[in-house]
Amino acid sequence: MNIKNNLISTDFIDSDTSAIIRFANETVGSEQDQTQKAIKLYYAVRDSIRYDPYRIQLTPNGLRASTTLNQGYGYCVAKAVLLAAAGRAVDIPTRVGFSDVKNHLSSEKLKQVMQSDVFAWHGYTEFYLDNKWVKATPAFNQLLCDKAGIKPLEFDGINDSIFHEFDQAGDKHMEYLNEHGHFDDVPFQAIVQAYKKHYPFLTELIDQQPGMSIEGDFEDEAISSAN
Repeated sequence: MNIKNNLISTDFIDSDTSAIIRFANETVGSEQDQTQKAIKLYYAVRDSIRYDPYRIQLTPNGLRASTTLNQGYGYCVAKAVLLAAAGRAVDIPTRVGFSDVKNHLSSEKLKQVMQSDVFAWHGYTEFYLDNKWVKATPAFNQLLCDKAGIKPLEFDGINDSIFHEFDQAGDKHMEYLNEHGHFDDVPFQAIVQAYKKHYPFLTELIDQQPGMSIEGDFEDEAISSAN
């Protein structure tokens, strides 16, 4: 295993851009401990970047970390890539991982567009801390979780933080179905092919209009779907 590969800037995990460097440094401040830096970065990405699956940009630029930071929103893959870039910017080895999940926070409108309740290639981040890889999933921001009645994912830098198994009422919420593994950079073509296979209607819309968005506010509609 070559950890150095998980420190370099890539096309998607563009950790050497000025915006990413500034965001990461301002977030960690004077903190020197790697684990504490990772924790600070996790919460900054989780809560300052709004989760929005209504505006998926399935293009290289759309999934680039600096793009997500500039926009202030992104879906699970985009936010995981941003967290990985922020980690690398402050010298924490990071990589991205992907799994298929079921019972992911959704809305009726999103289900209609996806025509499935399985979210293929759900993204998360892995930090290399204290000689081991630790998973962190910064997708759902605190405000969305509070409104939708879902326990927000916490991250302590020691234990994997990967899925919302139960909602605040204690009901089953999310289930992992299949693990795709971890990558030094975004496996863009694999994700595109998977989306075309699982979500032909959605990808057709994206092909017709690369900057497409589903009309509506996901936070409000996810709330009505959850309650």
